[in-house]
Amino acid sequence: MSLRWEISNKVQVLKGWARQRFGRVSGNRRQQVAGKSDRVAGNLKQAGKGPGTPSKR
Repeated sequence: MSLRWEISNKVQVLKGWARQRFGRVSGNRRQQVAGKSDRVAGNLKQAGKGPGTPSKR
């Protein structure tokens, strides 16, 4: 995985964390869920199993 993709995935995780926090503080469930979704997607991409990465067979 190139450095660019690794940084992009970490940024997605951090963005999701911030979005989830904002949703929790403001009481907005939609923001919380969207943040959690961003975090999970970023972590899966880092693991090499997320959407947008070819599967390794």
